[in-house]
Amino acid sequence: MRVFFDSSAFAKRYISEPGTDKVLAWCDQATEIGLSAIALPEIISAFCRLRRQGKIDDIQYRQMKNLLLADIEDAAICDLTPTVLARSITSLEANVLRGMDAIHIGSAVALQADVFVSADVRQREAAGKAGLKVELV
Repeated sequence: MRVFFDSSAFAKRYISEPGTDKVLAWCDQATEIGLSAIALPEIISAFCRLRRQGKIDDIQYRQMKNLLLADIEDAAICDLTPTVLARSITSLEANVLRGMDAIHIGSAVALQADVFVSADVRQREAAGKAGLKVELV
């Protein structure tokens, strides 16, 4: 089963917070993990924010970053293709979304994800309208 994660959901794999257990369960069920090309910089940005806020130290930052980099070696990473951008624009025109959230939806559609996992209610609703099976974590 191809499980696509938006950045906020996949970050829960490394940052223990509400929804982490669900994300780990979806990762275990997945035969393939799908991510948008924008997921890596978005997740690293979250790690950097935690480090700046003093919630993690430099060692924890490096450990989390290394785990993420190892995990994405086997992931299906969707580039920003014309198809992804077109689907993103369609989602933006039909829903109240941020641009990056729409790119995740366009990427999941392009990868033909079996499940779209998100921590964002508006994004989940928009993904459902785009024909994706959605799970909120």
